[in-house]
Amino acid sequence: MIPGMPLPVRLTPESCASATRALARRDPALARLVKRHGPCTLGTRPRRDSFSSLVRAIIFQQLSTGAATTIFTRVMATMQATQCPPAATWLCTPEDQLRAAGLSGQKTRYILDLCRHVTDGSLDTRGLHRMPDEDVIATLTQVKGIGRWTAEMFLMFHLQRPDVLPLGDLGVVTGFARTYGDGTRPSADLITTHAEAWRPYRSIGSWYMWRALEMS
Repeated sequence: MIPGMPLPVRLTPESCASATRALARRDPALARLVKRHGPCTLGTRPRRDSFSSLVRAIIFQQLSTGAATTIFTRVMATMQATQCPPAATWLCTPEDQLRAAGLSGQKTRYILDLCRHVTDGSLDTRGLHRMPDEDVIATLTQVKGIGRWTAEMFLMFHLQRPDVLPLGDLGVVTGFARTYGDGTRPSADLITTHAEAWRPYRSIGSWYMWRALEMS
């Protein structure tokens, strides 16, 4: 980030509510989702520190919330921690202990790679909140196991950035197809073009695409 530039905007409960009302006025289909599912909750959740959020993001990849929560709890127990410990503690924990707690070999390698980036100073997790969205993505995807999708989820749910459009998210794509089409998978270009009307709050529009999947 260039010195003197303002910090990137993040959602608050007030700005999220105001943005939701604005999007509902612009987009009738989105307005129906807002009416059915209530206000968007992005920007209302308490934030963990960035390192622990990234560890959780890796553990939760491709698992149900229940299964991932169980593994996370077991891993914390084996490390004798009540919350995610610092990177140095992970690096001092034998890998076989982490795997015995239910963490896969692949995810163990991903988390330890994240820890090495943090401890050698190549990833300053405390400075991520000052970076523009694309810089956050470029920085995080240097870590094994963190791809664009994981970085975008980090932007939306941890940094609470308002204008993220995760085109690689199956839920967003499927929700868009259900809301605006006949269920046929839309192209990334089509979603991008339509979502121009959601700027600068594409995170909120994306959140409602997930809610669309809850409709019968």
